[in-house]
Amino acid sequence: MDARRGLTLKAVWFSVLLLVSGPALAAQTVRVGAAHFPPYVIKPESAEASGLLLDLLAALNDVQKDFHFVVRPTSIPRRFRSFQEGLIDLAVFENPNWGWQGIPGARIDMGLEDAEIFVAKAESGRGQDYFDALAGKRLALYHGYHYGFAGFNADPDFLQHRFNAVLTYSHDSNLRMLLRARADIALVTRSYFNAYLERNPELAGSFLVSDRLDQRYHHYALLRPGAPISAVQFAALLETLRAGGRLQRIFEPYGVVVRPVAAGSSATTDD
Repeated sequence: MDARRGLTLKAVWFSVLLLVSGPALAAQTVRVGAAHFPPYVIKPESAEASGLLLDLLAALNDVQKDFHFVVRPTSIPRRFRSFQEGLIDLAVFENPNWGWQGIPGARIDMGLEDAEIFVAKAESGRGQDYFDALAGKRLALYHGYHYGFAGFNADPDFLQHRFNAVLTYSHDSNLRMLLRARADIALVTRSYFNAYLERNPELAGSFLVSDRLDQRYHHYALLRPGAPISAVQFAALLETLRAGGRLQRIFEPYGVVVRPVAAGSSATTDD
């Protein structure tokens, strides 16, 4: 009888230990903001969500078990509030100049570079000098984006009145506007344009692409104070993916440059 009671007590204590230790051993969830931003994020609120962000999060989840990275849908204008209210822990493929000034959090250099390019319809006699001046030309822009030529001012009224811009929520629409002569110049993310021509190879000769860049995207991740992962930990995970060639396999097919990050310079904090 005493032996049976002893076994029962051991079983109870073992169950208690599992209950106590279980949460400590479970992976901590890191919520990553996902705003529609092709080819990085495509329809994050839908069951068909896709894009480079989802590929990156899958890779981060593959290489470790301490953190579980999940997508939290947001929008380009709303992502700042979502971040400040703690609804998301991490915003990626960002730049500190895109409205994040003064918002507390760590800035983590991702070692990824993209660019914004000027695109026009290809016409006989039209060359690179077509992009020298924007005045008098009809611009097709993506609503909510921050453009270098406009001083990173994303206000729709400013862009419409100052630069004769049409704002849409689709790079495809903007490129079609060029082909239909409804716009003169569209600004398109280089990675998106590469993916667009991959899907539509018959249109490769229809566009004139600028040598001039509007801006070079130097991608950062922004980590909120109190997030379950530290800036040092996240930077280390990115470095693991970089060293193993995983970042290159994800991003280089889209023309996104994967470059080394100097040791000790990957993370800064804006209080």
